[in-house]
Amino acid sequence: MALIHSILMGAVAGMRAMTPLATVANAACNGTLPRDNGAPRLLSNRFASMAAKALAAGELAGDKLEDAPDRIVPAGMLARIVTGAIAGAALAPREQRGLAAVLGAGAAVGTAYLTFNLRVRAMRRYGQKTTGAVEDAITLGSATLIARSARPRPRGFARLRGH
Repeated sequence: MALIHSILMGAVAGMRAMTPLATVANAACNGTLPRDNGAPRLLSNRFASMAAKALAAGELAGDKLEDAPDRIVPAGMLARIVTGAIAGAALAPREQRGLAAVLGAGAAVGTAYLTFNLRVRAMRRYGQKTTGAVEDAITLGSATLIARSARPRPRGFARLRGH
């Protein structure tokens, strides 16, 4: 079950490359990543977290530009693979970080192609800015919910729920 967060966050990377990185870096700085996670130490650095957030904000803004490159160009795919892998590893137990990284990267690739095709179709009807804003909301909301659901539960939580 622990790897589902890695797969889902990788899927988010397919829509926006930097949002998962910013989300897990923020969680690492706040100490809300799962215990014994596979996150690189750099993610918990405040400067790295701020830089990831700035890059994510720039990506969100740049996506609305008419000359924004397609997400499936080689550089965009490379960014999605890398951030999907890092975010996937960060949300998984340390002993599963390799598998989680592969699953996160794979989900990013698959989702990039799927959402690219959906976005192209939607843009014909609603335009680039509107479809981009909707996709941003889905991306940000999903990343936030995934990170929140991956948080460690307080001790005794399962016992309180009768498990």
